[in-house]
Amino acid sequence: MNVKKVKTLLLLPLLLAACSKPVVAQSPAETAAPPYDLSEVIYEKSDSIEVERLLAEPLGADTVLHYARHFVGRPYVGATLEVHDPEWLVVNLRGLDCTTLVETVLALALTRQQGCTRFADYCANLERIRYRGGVRDGYTSRLHYFTWWKHDNQAKGIVTVVSGRPFTAPMTVSNTYMTAHPDKYAMLTAHPEFRPVITRMERAANGPDGRYLPTAACGRGPAALNMIKNGDVIGIVKMSGGIDISHLGFAVWGSDQKLHLLNASSLRKKVVEETMTLQEYLQRQRRPGIQVLRPCVG
Repeated sequence: MNVKKVKTLLLLPLLLAACSKPVVAQSPAETAAPPYDLSEVIYEKSDSIEVERLLAEPLGADTVLHYARHFVGRPYVGATLEVHDPEWLVVNLRGLDCTTLVETVLALALTRQQGCTRFADYCANLERIRYRGGVRDGYTSRLHYFTWWKHDNQAKGIVTVVSGRPFTAPMTVSNTYMTAHPDKYAMLTAHPEFRPVITRMERAANGPDGRYLPTAACGRGPAALNMIKNGDVIGIVKMSGGIDISHLGFAVWGSDQKLHLLNASSLRKKVVEETMTLQEYLQRQRRPGIQVLRPCVG
């Protein structure tokens, strides 16, 4: 028998089997890399369903603000990341704190920008945002302070620092809270060997760190504060008690032509878009001002 004919006959069953499989269209981003390994991800089925639904639904004019507003009314729940030893990636859309709200929204926006729709792609981006260098490598690789988070995500091209003439107040970082209060952190209590690592990282990032917008200037209108856009990340400056930034949220320009804050509020026990202006919020909290980051998505 002809050798060429034999090879064709041998390959025929394989060709037929391949042709019998349905062809599923994938975006270039989805075929560029193997799926993210979910074996070390803590989540509920409802989380993965909601993520994929959000990634597929029609968007509003502003991607970041669209996703942030989706979570308005969602319960405030703190310490949702402190649930596994060793450190695994936690996905929890059922309850959010100020940091996990920001990370959740940015991971959704980044995944959408990449043209991806899978939960695994979202998880890959969430890890990239949450951990130093974009790689989860234990508890000490998590970006625990805003200053760490800001600079690391700036280096990864996920955010840029917003500045301008009204940003007049010098920011000096002196993060010592984790070193001073290891008893407040379950992982530092369980793993004393992590403490010197955290201390070294605190010291390495402390010092002058640009400028922030003073509270007195936060009541200006969009003409004076045109460098701040809807969906920008707002960091509430504290600079006392060993903490740089005490709270996070998203900037929203209200119909009153004033800045407002969309945030996961521990006071209101849920995600809210504040009716009071950002300046009023800062005055009530006795905070000196804000730092602002621009997500490189949307």
